[in-house]
Amino acid sequence: MDIKSKHKVDASFAMSSMTDVIFLLLIFFMLTSSFITPSGLPVNLPTSKSSNIVMQKISVTVTPDLQYFVNDKQVSLNNLEQALKVELKDKEGVVVLHCDKSVPVEHLVNVASIATKLEAKISLATKPD
Repeated sequence: MDIKSKHKVDASFAMSSMTDVIFLLLIFFMLTSSFITPSGLPVNLPTSKSSNIVMQKISVTVTPDLQYFVNDKQVSLNNLEQALKVELKDKEGVVVLHCDKSVPVEHLVNVASIATKLEAKISLATKPD
């Protein structure tokens, strides 16, 4: 007695629909991700009503305890001009200032005057209101 089923189940699995879904998810996350690299140092930025997005080339951060960082490398105020000169040699002259809102304005002006002396464009980083 040979009993055989009329409907055979195919055990193969088609991966083409799964790869389509993964490809679409990859495209979605690439398009919705942020293209701006944030500064790695946590400072409390001031708020502003209009916050322009600038592609960050060179980042200068002033922390609340008055430490200066150029692209996440700590420098002293005396060596700030030399560090900026080295960074500006290779890249476009855009300096983004990340200054904590509790820092006195004179320190912001000192950094801005050094960048202006080196003929760089200056942008102040703020967070949207």
